[in-house]
Amino acid sequence: MDRDDTTLRVLSTSDLAGLDIALTDVVDTVEQAYRTLAAGQSDNPRKLTVKPADGHSVSYAMLGRDGAREVVAVKTSYKHGLRESRDKQHYYTTLTLYDDVTGLPLAMMDCSRIGSLRTPAVSALLARECAAPGATTALVIGTGTQGRLALPFLLTTLPDLDRLMLSGTHPDGIAAVRAELDRHFPGREVELVTDATRAARDADVVVATAGPHTPAAVEAEALKPGATAILVGHGLAPSTLHRADRVIATSEAQMRVTGTDMADVHGDLPAVDLELPAALSGAARARTAAGQRIFAYNSGLVVTDIALGHRFAQLAADQHLGTEIPLWK
Repeated sequence: MDRDDTTLRVLSTSDLAGLDIALTDVVDTVEQAYRTLAAGQSDNPRKLTVKPADGHSVSYAMLGRDGAREVVAVKTSYKHGLRESRDKQHYYTTLTLYDDVTGLPLAMMDCSRIGSLRTPAVSALLARECAAPGATTALVIGTGTQGRLALPFLLTTLPDLDRLMLSGTHPDGIAAVRAELDRHFPGREVELVTDATRAARDADVVVATAGPHTPAAVEAEALKPGATAILVGHGLAPSTLHRADRVIATSEAQMRVTGTDMADVHGDLPAVDLELPAALSGAARARTAAGQRIFAYNSGLVVTDIALGHRFAQLAADQHLGTEIPLWK
């Protein structure tokens, strides 16, 4: 079917699962999105959030434009059952792309795989920009969706890491972390630790990806001088933010929307010293002294979803994947 302004290519979970993409391709795509944003060529407005008073669900809506790819997109995210165990939660996220040159719709897709790749790629970029010189040891807290690819992406941007530690309690998640590491870096091993705080004392880079029910809560005093602590989900105590020598965020505005659980007793969050796009553009350095303890907050920016989603849409079109739906007829 020829594409026109009445049809939309829909890419399902299974369509996207069949696409191979190198970790370096993901990192490069995400980094380009940040650089384009830093250059003022893209638009990434603050996300909208809806959450009922009892906190049983949360939903987000994000609109953005990638100036390098000339693509406009809308991402929606909805999670239900926040107080339930992971297997009882419902989570749906979609991305709809439009070509801002032709004016035609490009694709609507399940955004779960994009998020599962984009988020650890961003953590890896934060680690590359923030890690102290000579960093060799990494600790990942959590074995869920974001924890499973954290180590392969860290090795992509910090290839000199030689000790890899994992704090997790779910056997299936632990097995998945090991499988992903072996798939991308055959022969590399991960050390399972039972005490995240003790392990953090040895880590140059700590990436906290755990869910909200994790017992792990590494405090600031457990981080050695020069350590970088990256928060994606849970696993770090608020002190790691409030007592950090430097605070880096993908977006300060987004941190103030989604990082309220890290606020102090007065409900306040400290100011951000630098945002990641500026660091990647070379405008400023994330780390200004070797001994600084740096806290980095990884929250999603829709421009990175747009860039990676567009890359997947290109790969899918090349392989004739997806279903053309006459949505507007």
